[in-house]
Amino acid sequence: MSTLIELADVRKSYETENFSVHALRGIDAEINEGEYVAVIGPSGSGKSTLMNILGCLDVPTSGTYHLAGQDVSTMTEAELAEVRNRRIGFVFQQFHLLSSMTALRNVELPLVYAGVHRTKRHQLALDALERVGLADRAEHKPGELSGGQQQRVAVARALVTEPALLLADEPTGNLDSESTADILDLFDELSAMGRTIVLITHERDVAARAGRELVVRDGAILTDTEASVA
Repeated sequence: MSTLIELADVRKSYETENFSVHALRGIDAEINEGEYVAVIGPSGSGKSTLMNILGCLDVPTSGTYHLAGQDVSTMTEAELAEVRNRRIGFVFQQFHLLSSMTALRNVELPLVYAGVHRTKRHQLALDALERVGLADRAEHKPGELSGGQQQRVAVARALVTEPALLLADEPTGNLDSESTADILDLFDELSAMGRTIVLITHERDVAARAGRELVVRDGAILTDTEASVA
């Protein structure tokens, strides 16, 4: 099993005129292809900063981040944009769906940015919606879907480019318990298919669904544990 993510002494500080905030304090971690990892910690622990770095939305102040063997710090802005669009699928707490577009059109968007031909992207988007069980809702707009269904559309959009990494930031934070269970069941299915998933959460029961937990506190990894098997 090859290493997809490698973090070595990753630190992130934010400077102001009066003080410095040390959001990450020397993160060392490796995540292999096909792993399902939960990053868990309270607000202010540094997990959101870590997510931004993993998603190439921010860069470390020091240390290195290798994604699929490539040092992210050596990438140009254009290369980083390509990585975000094609190699990382994002799922957020806020679904970030365009209300004026159908589910199908929302899922197609990453392919539009990638320059995929209309006919091909239409089929790929339908396939992605089928994968999350929403092919029959392809022509519905977000306002016509439940919260759980909207998040499934967001997952389909994240998967449509066949990314190496699915990065989910508090994906169940705006969902009721039934929809939360549906989304976590979907992640279980994707994990079983070999998808690499990093799930950011502050909820213990959500993190427990992953195969491995990284507990973050005060900008450092407190524990790194494999899930126990009953």
